[in-house]
Amino acid sequence: MSITLQSTVGGFSSEFLQKLPALEKAMIAHGLEPSQFVISKDWATPATAPLIGPFFYDYTVFEESFTVTEPNDIQFLDYFYDRCIAEDDATPEPTSRARRPGLIRRIFRWMAQPV
Repeated sequence: MSITLQSTVGGFSSEFLQKLPALEKAMIAHGLEPSQFVISKDWATPATAPLIGPFFYDYTVFEESFTVTEPNDIQFLDYFYDRCIAEDDATPEPTSRARRPGLIRRIFRWMAQPV
């Protein structure tokens, strides 16, 4: 099964639809089931000029429950693809770099030296 697509603004671009199978393969490779995802495309803001149309779209992904505003379908696809293949962030080990003393501490240390 594939990702379910919904749109209130006339559908998705043909380039998006051509690249969608590659996204679904990447999702499966990373343990995600594409059939559980629904992507909805809506206008981000009302069209200011009816002839021009909106400049940005809201893409809402149900299953992950997030919304992203992008200028076109391919920008969203690239964002979603990167999010799907991203490794889980393990808590990075804090670097134990010696911290330089602050200005006040250096002044007090300088003033405490014998004359």
